[in-house]
Amino acid sequence: MDRPEEVSEAVISASPGQQVTPSQPQKATKKKSRAGGALREIIETLVLTAVIFLGVRVLVQNYKVEGYSMEPTLDDGQYLLINKVGMHFHHMDRGDIIVFQYPLDPSKSFVKRVVALPGDTVEIRDQQTIVDGKVVKEPYLRSPENGFYQRTVVPPGEFFVLGDNRNNSSDSRAWGMLPQKDVIGMAWVSYWPPPRWGVVREYRYPELT
Repeated sequence: MDRPEEVSEAVISASPGQQVTPSQPQKATKKKSRAGGALREIIETLVLTAVIFLGVRVLVQNYKVEGYSMEPTLDDGQYLLINKVGMHFHHMDRGDIIVFQYPLDPSKSFVKRVVALPGDTVEIRDQQTIVDGKVVKEPYLRSPENGFYQRTVVPPGEFFVLGDNRNNSSDSRAWGMLPQKDVIGMAWVSYWPPPRWGVVREYRYPELT
């Protein structure tokens, strides 16, 4: 009986000194495979970049201070990073500096300091800010404030906000309380100009604790 024929996977062989050239379809397949791998890497890089960018935008946002309402704490033209995610883990407190949509024109963003919280009673008289019947010390003010604001209780879900440059600021004294839904985030880091680099520090009112 004849022996079965042995079939080898190496179907191409060469005698010594003879060069074997792969067929044209194999070359095309390898080139196509390399091109497909490079395209896949480019797509993966673009997707990863987009995910990182969107993730950063969810967490923080840059903001340019325009105007003089927060001097001397913040200057006109100063650039800030706004902490947006912190709003979900940290309740706003008196003294926090926040960025928000201007309630009378949501296309504009303002930056002010939180002075009174929901349930607080606030009034301004005799160049003093009074919260819950106590005069609050405000060492960050450029000059004593002029004007009068009648005694008012801050409604639930709203805040009383003021500019540090008290006599050159459009704030809750002019347009009312700030709804929480309009808050974008808390001022976190100043990154421009270089002399102003650093964490934006809030101020707490010890007399109200």
